[in-house]
Amino acid sequence: MAYTITDACLKCGTCADTCPLGIITEGDDKYVIDAEQCVECGSCAAACPVEAIELQG
Repeated sequence: MAYTITDACLKCGTCADTCPLGIITEGDDKYVIDAEQCVECGSCAAACPVEAIELQG
């Protein structure tokens, strides 16, 4: 499992700034988390102001 960013993303960049591994990058419509490198720490989800980050299950 890994965290994923939903379409509710505002592209504010808060998640990317918070990720301790630096694996969140800006995509065309929203930020994207590299699922293969995600360690599920949850720091991105906790920092997201619009709760656009969910644990993929």
